[in-house]
Amino acid sequence: MKASGEMLFAKQDHVATITLNRPDRMNAWTTTMEQELRELLSQASRDDEVRVIVLTGAGRAFCAGADMGRLVNSANSVPGTLEQSAKDDLDQRYSYIMAVPKPVLAGINGAVAGVGLCLTLFCDLRYMAAGTKLTTAFARRGLIAEHGSAWMLRRLIGPMNAADILLTGRPVEAEEAERMGLVRVLPREDFHQQLQSRAAEIAALCSPRSQRVIKRQLNQAIFQSLAEATRLSEEEALLCRGTDDYKEGVAHFVEKRAPRFTGT
Repeated sequence: MKASGEMLFAKQDHVATITLNRPDRMNAWTTTMEQELRELLSQASRDDEVRVIVLTGAGRAFCAGADMGRLVNSANSVPGTLEQSAKDDLDQRYSYIMAVPKPVLAGINGAVAGVGLCLTLFCDLRYMAAGTKLTTAFARRGLIAEHGSAWMLRRLIGPMNAADILLTGRPVEAEEAERMGLVRVLPREDFHQQLQSRAAEIAALCSPRSQRVIKRQLNQAIFQSLAEATRLSEEEALLCRGTDDYKEGVAHFVEKRAPRFTGT
């Protein structure tokens, strides 16, 4: 496992694991972590050996939110002016995670709050350790729903659940979050092992090319009509027919063996 400042990076079974590594501070979020996460996700995206990416935390927390020192400093500072940005929807501060062309799994191993929770919203799948808690905390800090979280939560779990989580800022246990449809719960005792097993299974059994296209379909569907989404699926269905992964998908099923996908 390689260390990168405030992050760890490891590869096993075609799975890249990026670990927030400030356990003594419950992995409280810093600008260094923000820069390193973008760099490591870019590195994993370019690596053909990597088929699935896991984002998790070291120690007893996933991420307790922004580093309190940073919050104290910002509370005593003069408000600045907002720089206008012409970035696309999937090139915002954290929404770029959705544009990563490989499945990104959030492994919420412990407490998660604020910006830490926002990070997980932009991942494709969220697994959470049983008995742990999440909270937005924004309303209880005099803040607002940051980083597009109001937009994401409304679409992920519906307007009532989104309002409940955001307006109250209350702690929500993993089991309740699962009932809302926000996470999948895994046992706390061997959480990281089970998470790795699930990620490795996805990497072994699924076509990387199919996953790239499906991720694009899921992202574009947010902004499309049903007719537009259907046309895209029909176009992509025709394109996949001549690919190596489609041929292998049929062959391994007929031959009753493990797949050998190449991503082409």
